Amino acid sequence: MTSPYIDLPARAYWRSGVAERGDISGSDLYIPKFQITRKHRIATAGSCFAQHVGRTLRRARFNVLDEETGPSVPPAVLNAYGYGLYSARYGNIYSARQLLQLLQEAFKGLKPAHPVWEKDGRFYDAFRPSVEPDGLPTEDDVLRHRAQHLQAVRTLFSSIDVFVFTFGLTETWAAKSDGTVYPTAPGTIAGTFDPDIFEFRNMRYNEILSDFRVVRKMIQTLNPDVRFVVTVSPVPLTATASGQHVEVASSYSKSVLRAVCGALMEDHKDVDYFPSYEVIMSQTAHGTNFNSNYRTVRAEGVDKAMNLFMQAHKAGMAAGTLHTAAQTMSEAEKDMTETDDLVCEEALLEAFAK
Repeated sequence: MTSPYIDLPARAYWRSGVAERGDISGSDLYIPKFQITRKHRIATAGSCFAQHVGRTLRRARFNVLDEETGPSVPPAVLNAYGYGLYSARYGNIYSARQLLQLLQEAFKGLKPAHPVWEKDGRFYDAFRPSVEPDGLPTEDDVLRHRAQHLQAVRTLFSSIDVFVFTFGLTETWAAKSDGTVYPTAPGTIAGTFDPDIFEFRNMRYNEILSDFRVVRKMIQTLNPDVRFVVTVSPVPLTATASGQHVEVASSYSKSVLRAVCGALMEDHKDVDYFPSYEVIMSQTAHGTNFNSNYRTVRAEGVDKAMNLFMQAHKAGMAAGTLHTAAQTMSEAEKDMTETDDLVCEEALLEAFAK
């Protein structure tokens, strides 16, 4: 009788695959299902960490689309107003439900509840409140800007070859009337929190998996050959409304999201999982991939993950060469891709600590 564990590749055993591996760069931690080249039209979306993904792919000269490029102002200003962060100016999309809601609004005419929030006489898009830091003069201005944004979303998803989505959170805030979800709680950036109108929800595995499967089908109706790369943000929660300790709540959230990604990859040939979460959280890194707050990811950690991605996709980027590639860029491009300050509504929750 022989064991099914005889003669497995080195990557299948912890000792040879991890303990004796050394540097994760150049390892076989990630073997892609399909190749992505610089010719593919790529769209990115997701939580704050997804901004790193888009920036480094652009830095490596991948064809990352951008349907809302913004005016001719310094890149730092563009970023502050939601330009250049993703493939459209949708801001951070923390959950599959938020992504599905956006596509249903753009392609099926969904009318989500409470789309405009107010603060100090200025008005904000409730689904991307950070893209206009000072708000707009009227509610009609917000709705007009949103109509333009939805047109850009339609154009984007009608023309992509690859969609890269980073799952960020399970916790969300929703309208009690119809389940509309928002990227942050009302009262954080704008709006007013009313417990009779809004409620906290911690999305379950089955809900998240179902939501993304509907997203997949919707995008495939536009392009049946589109492929998907899903990731999980390694960035812990800034705060939790679950009643749990934030470290426990963060572990739950990331575990559920990682399980969803695993199911999607196993069930669908056109969905691949890139282990950026595992790269950053690897025990062999001894915590060095995080800054001193144990939450935000250091630039070296981001480069480590993205170098692994590009090596696997034969993009001609050897380990440690992302910064070398950046030297060939213009100053404006460097500013756009190397800014360490991510635009992240969730990070603002720390300001509410007593």
